[in-house]
This record gives sequence, structure tokens and C-alpha cells, in this order.
Amino acid sequence: MKKIDEQSLENAYRLFDSGVIENIEVGTIKGLQQIHLYLFDGLYDFAGQIRELNISKGNFRFANSLYLKDVLPKIESMNEDSFEEIIEKYVEMNIAHPFMEGNGRSMRIWLDLILKERLQRVVNWQFVNKEAYLQAMERSPINDLELRTLLGNNLTDDIHNREIIFKGIEQSYYYEGYEKSEPQKENAKKQEQSRPLRRP
Repeated sequence: MKKIDEQSLENAYRLFDSGVIENIEVGTIKGLQQIHLYLFDGLYDFAGQIRELNISKGNFRFANSLYLKDVLPKIESMNEDSFEEIIEKYVEMNIAHPFMEGNGRSMRIWLDLILKERLQRVVNWQFVNKEAYLQAMERSPINDLELRTLLGNNLTDDIHNREIIFKGIEQSYYYEGYEKSEPQKENAKKQEQSRPLRRP
């Protein structure tokens, strides 16, 4: 699993470095599938594919796979005109959990693309505490106020800042239990200093 996470993290860096991120559909199921495929292509047989099996985490069962075909288009059509509406859409997509694995990492990028497109903001994930975020996500199906407050307090308009984007990616993988080794961190730091982030 660590090797998959390591390669997937490199894929996530490349998604932004290559400029491919600019061609991802914003706020759609297809866009989320495009992100998932890029992160996990060659690592999971189901990369980019909507799951056909039921999954759960702890005591929480995600949306029944039989209903995803009906549920996902409804989530896609949800409004994105305000921060509150965008978070509501994000929460619903998390409840759907459309992939067998890699949902969180894909959806956080998907969320940031929506925020960037609609509000010219992204989440500065490096300042979003892991425990607080996971607890807020766990409670969000009942009430998303805690999640809205947590993420809302960490929005930034510095949407092209390479450090914010890449540290956000690393934090996203940390939420899922993966941390880079010290040599990897040093290498990433050198790459960060040597290459400007591509802009549209």
C-alpha cells in the first residue's frame, strides 16, 4: 500500500506540474473520474471507474452501489454559487464515495477546482488539522457546519502558489495515513524550488 501511495503522490504532483489539471472538468462526475484515473492509473485496476460493490468505513456505510447511477448525476447538478453550497456538494459526494479506494485524495482536488473556478479560492490544507478534519467529515452527513467552519477559516486567494498547492497535496495524503520519508521531502523541496508551477 505504501508503494501505491508513494507513486500516487508523484502522480498528483505531476497532475499540476504538467498542466493536465487545467483540462479537468470542474464539478462534474467525469472530472472526478479524470482526477482519480490520473492519480491511480496503473496502481488500481478500477482507476477512474465508479464502483459496483458496497463499501463502508467504521460503522458508516457509503451509498449503495446500486443507486450510484441515479445519485451521482443529482450531486453533479447541485449548485456551486456559494461556499456553503460547494461544501454541501462536497459532503454529498463523500457520502456517495464513488470509488473503491482513493476517494478522499481525489475529492479534495475536485473540491479545490470548484472553489478556484467559482470563488477564486482554494483550501490551504497544510493548516487544516488532520484529526479536526476527519472528525468534521465524519459528522458532516448530519451537520456540515463544523466542516464549513474548519475549511472556511483556511481559504486562500493565493490560488497559483506552488508551495500551497503541493503542501496541500502532501497533507491530503497524510490524512490517509501516508507520510513522505525525509529523502523524499528533500527531493520534493528541491523540485519545488527549481520549477515554477504552470498557469493557464
